[in-house]
Order: sequence, then C-alpha cells, then structure tokens
Amino acid sequence: MSISNYIIYFVTGGLVTVVIVALESSGHKTLSGLATLIPVFTLVAYFFIGKISGGSAVSQHAKFVLAGTLISWVPYMLTVAYFAPRLGPYKAILIGLAIFFVLAISFTLLSNRFGFFK
Repeated sequence: MSISNYIIYFVTGGLVTVVIVALESSGHKTLSGLATLIPVFTLVAYFFIGKISGGSAVSQHAKFVLAGTLISWVPYMLTVAYFAPRLGPYKAILIGLAIFFVLAISFTLLSNRFGFFK
C-alpha cells in the first residue's frame, strides 16, 4: 500500500472530525450530536478495508468491534458519566480512558491469543 493511501485515510478521518467540531461551535448541536453518533472511524476504515480485503474482512472486524465496544466503550462512557459531575470533565475522561485502555488491550490480547473473530 502506498503512502498516498495513508494520506487519503488520514485526511478523510480528519475532515469528518473538523465538520463535527464546526457544527458544534456554530450552534448546530443537533447536527453535531448526530454526526458524533456516526461511527466515523469505523465508517472510514470499513470503506477502505472493504476496498482492500472485501466484505468478509469487514464482517469479521465489525464483530470484533461490536464485542470490544461492549467490553471497553460502555464502561468508559459509564465512568465519564458518573465521575464528570463529581470530579470534573478532565479527571472523569482520564479515569474513563484508563479503564477503557485496560479493558480494550485485555480484550484485544485475549481475542488474538484465542483466535476470536478470525
């Protein structure tokens, strides 16, 4: 794969992020909220994974992400929701990210070790 492909992937993800932030800062909170709920990284990644490796690869990755989301993302969000009013947003996000990474890394290592989602 060429460096130009990586540049296209990077720019595509960055543009979507910029649009979300621009919508939020311009007062379009409904559109920003909707755009934030769109799984931007998986959307962009699956488009390119599908182009390179086909539908089976996208399907296997989607199963991995779905399980990983339940295991790591849900506890992260619950942690931020619980701690933000008590400790402030930055500490809550930091604690949430610590929990997220412990769970996500553990899930990824176990998935690779036991051959889940192959």
